Amino acid sequence: MKLLIAEDDPDISKALCTLLKHHNYCVDVVDNGDDAYAYAAAASYDGIILDIMMPGMDGMEVLRRLRSEHNTVPVLLLTAKGEVENRVSGLDAGADDYLPKPFAVNEFLARVRAMLRRRESFQAEILRFAGLALNLATFELSYGNRKIRLASREFQVMELLMQAPGTILPAERFMEHIWGWDSDVEVNIVWVYISNLRKKLANLGAFVEIRAVRGVGYCLEEKGEQE
Repeated sequence: MKLLIAEDDPDISKALCTLLKHHNYCVDVVDNGDDAYAYAAAASYDGIILDIMMPGMDGMEVLRRLRSEHNTVPVLLLTAKGEVENRVSGLDAGADDYLPKPFAVNEFLARVRAMLRRRESFQAEILRFAGLALNLATFELSYGNRKIRLASREFQVMELLMQAPGTILPAERFMEHIWGWDSDVEVNIVWVYISNLRKKLANLGAFVEIRAVRGVGYCLEEKGEQE
């Protein structure tokens, strides 16, 4: 799942980014409201963690603009302002939740999970396709009685494929969703992870393959579908 953090305090943003990546989220980070709006409007995020007090456009204005454009991405507001009227204003503006600073790490992670469960298109805890299962809580890929735990990037690549089986996903889609706009990683890194996942599917004995469409992208299919 891909999250956007909009927070102008570098220590807080770095800590949140590290924490979320440790829990296998893909993360983009911005430090002002103008960039927060630009990123949120241009990219597909599963959730946004939005500070209210930021340079440029404040978080409340970012939220109002997104909702006025019918952008329904879930938003968790973070702010030092803990008064009831500010919480009400944030929720009325379209926020899904509100967490005053300072906060406990465990509570923050729980609220992120709760925010993501309230997405318009709710995602199950286990993605399934042709006997293959990807557990989003344990990061385990299983087929029949065999299972294997995926590393962070492998899990993120497999999650995208399992969310849209039969659909050809361009390499750029993986780059944007997993490595982010500002990454200097070369696009051929996607092939490296696809290759690793193919080996693991073979080890599981899964009747599933990741097909490469030259010049287009990758597709998760049952074996023999194209024969």
